[in-house]
Amino acid sequence: MIASELGIDVKCIADFELNLFDTQPASLGGIHSEFIHSARLDNLASCFLAVQSIVDHILDGRLTDDEDISLIAMFDHEEVGSTSANGAGSPIMSEAVKRISTALNAGDGNPDLFCAALQRSFILCVDQAHAVHPNYAAKHEKGHAPKMNDGMVIKRNQNQRYATDSITSFIMREVARRAKLPPLQDFAIRNDCFCGKTMGPIISAATGIRAIDMGCPQLSMHSIRETMGVRD
Repeated sequence: MIASELGIDVKCIADFELNLFDTQPASLGGIHSEFIHSARLDNLASCFLAVQSIVDHILDGRLTDDEDISLIAMFDHEEVGSTSANGAGSPIMSEAVKRISTALNAGDGNPDLFCAALQRSFILCVDQAHAVHPNYAAKHEKGHAPKMNDGMVIKRNQNQRYATDSITSFIMREVARRAKLPPLQDFAIRNDCFCGKTMGPIISAATGIRAIDMGCPQLSMHSIRETMGVRD
């Protein structure tokens, strides 16, 4: 079938990777169209927001006076452990910081400059978060049950499945306050429930860069159709 669609002979196909996915377009739902229903919101939603934000940063003319380096890293294989040449467990992030610091220092690969750049860096690991489901509210800890359309979520885990700590949490709350965003919500999974690991602790452990895990709250994570709020 692939050869037929490409108009070639089967013998011309040396190898291939096959991925099946929902081709249905996204749609709005809810009484007031307050929800987005789409495939792969986890984590294409965060990827879109990251790209759009850095584009807006440039179009608004802020790049001229920017003293920092802003970059986006979108890795493969996050759902299967990130241990691959294209995943967050690879040396891509630390090598990127090293090359940037070297380039900004006239090609001098000063190890002290590189270490200083790591210590002054900050990583937002932005992945979707589990919103509270009205039929399964007991799955969340009381006081840590984020709602859709109620703002971004800071994710915490004492077993270091998330990279958030008190310092990075404070920094992002202050950023949200200054940007006049809704107060950030908190998510902590119940102690007797399993928690998946994000890229945050993997990159932070490999580089020493401070990191926080955040995301937009959503329902039906990893289902063929997921749901999140339009205001988030």
